[in-house]
Amino acid sequence: MFQTFAVTARPDAAPPRVAALRDWMRSTDLDAFLVPRADAHQGEYVAPRDERLAWITGFTGSAGFAVILRDRAAVFTDGRYRAQVRVQTDAETFERVDWPATTLADWLSEAMADGGRLGFDPMLHNVREIEGLQKLEAVELIASDNGVDAIWSNRPDAPAAPMTAYPEELAGHSAAQKRAMIADVLPRDNVAAFLTNQPDAIAWLLNIRGGDIARTPIAQAFALIHADGKVDLICDPTKADPVRDHLGPDVRVIEPAHLTDHLAAQEGRVGLDPATCPVALAGALAHPVHMTDPIALPKACKSDAEIAATREAHLRDGAAMVRFLRWLDQDRPGDAAEIDVVRALEDFRRKTGALRDIAFETIAGSGPNGAIIHYRVNEETNRPLGDDPTILVDSGGQYLDGTTDITRTIALQQPPGEIAHAFTRVLQGMIAVSRARFPVGVAGAHLDALARAPLWAEHRDYDHGTGHGVGVYLGVHEGPMRISRPSQIPLAPGMILSNEPGYYREGSYGIRLENLIVVREAARIEGGDDRAMLDFETLTWVPIDRRLILPDLLGPDERFWIDTYHAEVLARLAPRLDTADRDWLVAACAPL
Repeated sequence: MFQTFAVTARPDAAPPRVAALRDWMRSTDLDAFLVPRADAHQGEYVAPRDERLAWITGFTGSAGFAVILRDRAAVFTDGRYRAQVRVQTDAETFERVDWPATTLADWLSEAMADGGRLGFDPMLHNVREIEGLQKLEAVELIASDNGVDAIWSNRPDAPAAPMTAYPEELAGHSAAQKRAMIADVLPRDNVAAFLTNQPDAIAWLLNIRGGDIARTPIAQAFALIHADGKVDLICDPTKADPVRDHLGPDVRVIEPAHLTDHLAAQEGRVGLDPATCPVALAGALAHPVHMTDPIALPKACKSDAEIAATREAHLRDGAAMVRFLRWLDQDRPGDAAEIDVVRALEDFRRKTGALRDIAFETIAGSGPNGAIIHYRVNEETNRPLGDDPTILVDSGGQYLDGTTDITRTIALQQPPGEIAHAFTRVLQGMIAVSRARFPVGVAGAHLDALARAPLWAEHRDYDHGTGHGVGVYLGVHEGPMRISRPSQIPLAPGMILSNEPGYYREGSYGIRLENLIVVREAARIEGGDDRAMLDFETLTWVPIDRRLILPDLLGPDERFWIDTYHAEVLARLAPRLDTADRDWLVAACAPL
């Protein structure tokens, strides 16, 4: 299996590790030290070698950070992880801080009111992050060695998986065309080159993939893109050896040991994105220029070939999901537990013959575990399905032609009316986003309220974004666009996003529904204004559990959307299924 269920971090390991870190701090004359959940590439997922936050605290979520002082310590997490961090961290060692409601700067201004020296690893913190801390007049920021690395015995080795070439027919553009596209915009910012530390950007730019990070097919690397279209690729040369011919003569491979010297030797102005570039790399440049990453938007706006490929990936994945849902509904053993659900779903995806990896660790939360937004089942938390009324399953697959991400909340028995009521409100939010039509220039922040309005009307909400960007055989979470309150990036044709409102009653149940959607130009409506408009094409075709829908809560347009969606699911997936699965799908897609 791709996914395993061993317990990888424990709260009781934290006290001696924190004590060892404090000894190191005293030896280096530091009063505090920052431990982010980050590596030098500032991505969401990190290699085992870079799981410093989990190692020192026990918290395994994908976002957060800790600060260790000589007499107190805190772990900062957002709303997605409030329940998880309480379970995974030692309350006597760590304060649990609700972030970003309380910022690190605000917390430090109280915790270090008398001043002190705050250490940080300059390869793990971006320029903007450290600039935000410089307003702390009493705190002296010290770029230092990494104290966690200094005390972590048996730390895993750096990943070194070989790179592979990504087919041009799936990418839609050659690597040379992409390099030229980015090079053409560099003069606009009056720079001779742009520095990126983003492996997914490099993978897109050079039409390569890798295996350095589980679940995300990227190779850890840095790159300088020059205004003449040539690229300096800084990575372990053995990783690049299999793709030397593919990269061609305009891509030069440089040893990572020479990274800072190579940057220091650049005579011209070099652009960097302060939101992602590590402080150490920015400091190595003689003439750094802060600018917006020129790769982010071209990567986000998928080519016609990428969209066509990902449509096929979603149909393949949708058929596997139907087989899984029928198994869950009709064939699962009476003593099945959450791990059995995860194993079964991965097996159905494997049987497609096209699965390269899962897109992330499958979330399968039965009953109260469904209320833990990013729940990951392990051998200790594995909950028998038993008498739980529902299970939340959030999962995805990595296929060469696309990345999928789908969530369904499924009835295990006739659910209480309260759950069906909440489910229907969440469904209304997903429908509202799916049906949205909006002018060019609208950002994800403007659409986020559509998904929440049915819940807001009942004094309810959820503590995660409504949607994130998704790559094509790349990251299941991809920027810069989102459907969330902070997102000001205008949506543009070709952007693939998730649409995933939810509702969570801690200790009782969780509900989330998720389809992937892609932005497209909207067809004109007779009588409408003469202005450009956008809407969404749905990519995910899997039935929504009708047993959890209360039709009387829905308006006519919402009922029509559901019946039309299910008719499309049946039409698209039935030819891919055997008789038993097809018969089940017919019943699951019956009109309301």
